[in-house]
Amino acid sequence: MNFDGHHIAITGASSGIGLVTAQLLADRGAAVTLIARRADMLQQAASDIGGKTAWAAADVGVREELDAALDSAVAQNGPITGLFANAGLTGGFTPLLAYPGDLWEDTLRVNLTSVFWAIQKVAPAMVDAKKGSILVTGSMASKRGMAMNPAYVASKHGLLGLCRAVAMELAPHAVRCNCVIPGFIETEALARIPAEQRGKIEGRVPQRRMGSSEELAEVAAFLLSDAASHVTAQDWAVDGGTLQTLEV
Repeated sequence: MNFDGHHIAITGASSGIGLVTAQLLADRGAAVTLIARRADMLQQAASDIGGKTAWAAADVGVREELDAALDSAVAQNGPITGLFANAGLTGGFTPLLAYPGDLWEDTLRVNLTSVFWAIQKVAPAMVDAKKGSILVTGSMASKRGMAMNPAYVASKHGLLGLCRAVAMELAPHAVRCNCVIPGFIETEALARIPAEQRGKIEGRVPQRRMGSSEELAEVAAFLLSDAASHVTAQDWAVDGGTLQTLEV
């Protein structure tokens, strides 16, 4: 997985999976552009990664900001050969009948609509070049129902459908689109979970442990790389076996 000559734009890149993946790609030769809301975190992350790493602050849920960030990415690092659409909201846990309408709209806009916007923005250049890779971050909620969070589940189901539709339409142009599905991955959010709850979560994973952002990043890097040139329209879980087992 040599990324020399590749430029990967990553949303949700200031921390967690996005940041770890950016570091891995840069280590393997990619020019990387980090996109997230907080300029201070992006600037520090870009400095830490070094190399051909650029950044652009944007709220992906605002189309004008997202478009400007992607334009900035091209201006700084040249044509985008890979997009990792990783930004997302958790949606918040609220009973269905009391679920706020504005939270529904915000979650769908960030988790699903913004990815559609980003793909529309970067795909024409990929089609012209007859080469490109798009990766979206789904969720186990892309494949399963979950109570108390209808917006998140709907957005992540929709994201997987969008991925498959994009893959089908762009395949004749040698542009691929895949969906990586994190299981229970060690992130800042999971680190705040009480020990007792962590034990219950780990007990649901056949491997009896949570995954790491580094493990997820390795799969993301593969799917973005030329090594996966015949892989498209796929959902790839990094979940220790959780989705494909009967354990509950």
